[in-house]
Amino acid sequence: MADLMTINDESPTDTNATPYSVSELAFALKRTIEDAYGFVRLRGELSKVTFHGNGHVYLDLKDERASISGVIWKGQVRALAVRPETGLEVIVTGKVTTYPGRSQYQIIIETMEPAGVGALLAQLERLKAKLAAEGLFEAARKRPLPSMPGVIGVITSPTGAVIRDILHRIAERWPCRVVVWPVVVQGDQAAAQVRGAIEGFGALAIGGAIPRPDLIIVARGGGSVEDLWPFNDEALARAAAACPIPLISAVGHETDTTLIDFVSDRRAPTPTAAAEFATPVFADLAATLADYERRMIGSGARLIEHRRARLAAAVAGLPRLTDLLAIATQRLDIASGRLSAALGAGVAAHRHALTQVAAPLKPALLQRPIAVKADRLTATGARLAPAIRRGLISASDRLAGLEKLRVSFNPDGPLSRGFARVHTADGRLARSALALKRGEMLKLVFHDGEREAVVDGAAAPQRKTPVAAPDQGRLF
Repeated sequence: MADLMTINDESPTDTNATPYSVSELAFALKRTIEDAYGFVRLRGELSKVTFHGNGHVYLDLKDERASISGVIWKGQVRALAVRPETGLEVIVTGKVTTYPGRSQYQIIIETMEPAGVGALLAQLERLKAKLAAEGLFEAARKRPLPSMPGVIGVITSPTGAVIRDILHRIAERWPCRVVVWPVVVQGDQAAAQVRGAIEGFGALAIGGAIPRPDLIIVARGGGSVEDLWPFNDEALARAAAACPIPLISAVGHETDTTLIDFVSDRRAPTPTAAAEFATPVFADLAATLADYERRMIGSGARLIEHRRARLAAAVAGLPRLTDLLAIATQRLDIASGRLSAALGAGVAAHRHALTQVAAPLKPALLQRPIAVKADRLTATGARLAPAIRRGLISASDRLAGLEKLRVSFNPDGPLSRGFARVHTADGRLARSALALKRGEMLKLVFHDGEREAVVDGAAAPQRKTPVAAPDQGRLF
């Protein structure tokens, strides 16, 4: 309060006192009030509640004799325990400050809670009326529960007695797979966690790693209105209404009613009753199937007996088989008697026709053309025999000449007369001594075998005229 005291210390008769600006005075008052009332707790009724487009909430908090403006910044709106509504009696905490632009003091609200059960119920009734007007409570939109679910999803606390009761009851009635989504069921985080679990189950893919439930149970034990209040959350109610999976609400005892009970597809008075609603009794189904089987067998036997009686009655009215076949049998006997005579007559007629056709056909008709063709063949052979003989002689002479050429061109012929054929190591024929190198491997082919040799001397100098040697000497 130093700034205000400084201003008040000035004497009103001192004409040399320094004047303060309006802003200086306004901010001095702001600091003074914030220091004095940095934390206050107020109770009052809300009025003029305005949700601004930027997320802030502006309101008035009043009682019978006074009113104070209030502001809830956007970051604090989601953390409130209750949604601000006109006419709701609440208890708020925050700090008092001023708005210099209007010379107005106000409270910056940090927390808000209902002032009593009556306020909670009044807010609940207004929210119920709102959702009912939107059609979320209509019976037409509620879906039937699956008669024999394979997977049941349970949203509840994993440590309470509720989950044990549900699992025990399901195991007794209809053993199936149960997927538990653990959540807190009381406190500020309960509504958000239950809403997230409902949306999470609905988002599971069919056939995924986590099985998608055929049915969801949201369960909690009994408690006071304040304990069950998270299940009156508007966002939670809308998530339950939008869930693509049928949902059973089992919150509290039979006399407890929460907002989620109205939007769910089925309300159970207790968690145990929810397990009974969700599952059939396996023993009852087995007995029903056995009764159906017995009735089906009896009905089948009665039907067969009825058809047998009708068939016997129908057979009694039919004529005898011999009477039905008598005329046809007589016609068959007559036809078979005529058939033997007709076959004999047919054979005789065909034999007579064949005799008439075969009479002109004599061996002489075939022998005469054959004899003519034989004479022609003999004459033709006599004319062609000399020419063929001459051709054969000429061909034989040519063949003999070719054989002589073959023998003369045979490279192995000279070998029998003392000559040898020289080959290099790669098999090529050595045609010149100059082409051979010293140390090169050679192969000598004789008429009776082969031998290997090595070039071991220099090539002989070339001479223009050959000189006869007394003997052949060594070649290499």
